[in-house]
Amino acid sequence: MTGDHPELDAIRVAVSTVIFSLRTAPDGDRLMLSLVRRTRAPHQGSWALPGGWLDPTENLDAAASRTLAETTALKPAYLEQLYTFGDVDRAPTRAIAIVYWALLRSDLVDAQRAASGAPENVEWFDVDELPALAFDHHRIADYALWRLRNKVGYSRIAAGLLPDEFTLTELREVYEAVLGRRLDPSNFRRLLEGSDELIPTESFRTGKHRPARLYRYLASD
Repeated sequence: MTGDHPELDAIRVAVSTVIFSLRTAPDGDRLMLSLVRRTRAPHQGSWALPGGWLDPTENLDAAASRTLAETTALKPAYLEQLYTFGDVDRAPTRAIAIVYWALLRSDLVDAQRAASGAPENVEWFDVDELPALAFDHHRIADYALWRLRNKVGYSRIAAGLLPDEFTLTELREVYEAVLGRRLDPSNFRRLLEGSDELIPTESFRTGKHRPARLYRYLASD
């Protein structure tokens, strides 16, 4: 019971999401995340991660989807709970943040943001060049990026940034954008061609160079 401790009654739970996508930049596609400019105090006018308060009647996954849609109009295909941040001094009043991370294809970002009524106070920022953020959101963003860069090496998480079928070059470019460094094309191809989860299709991508075979990931159970 919290009635004997009024300070515990004031604890609130927020749900925030770090959403990543590949966005076009002058030097090629870059890994970026979506930020929302705050319209009220505290930190009015500052950039922050999209999110909102947890409704007592909803579960956490539903709250993450709802708050992300309300603040950005985005509905990612990949959404996973990341971590809980609860330092006592992380906000002016006692607040615990349950943080999710999400991945969304660039073309779907554009389509979803084109919807009528999409909030206008949303922008994408390069993960390595973030502005000053409200609360402890810079620490949260750094942690999410660290987890993503570690996970991309041993999982199929890159699929969340790709269409259903893709070339090995496109897949390598996703890895390079996430990791923030160039990869040797030959070594990358040899590594992935031995993967049991990567399936070659009978389709090819044509362009200025010779046709490139399209691949897809094996369907999850």
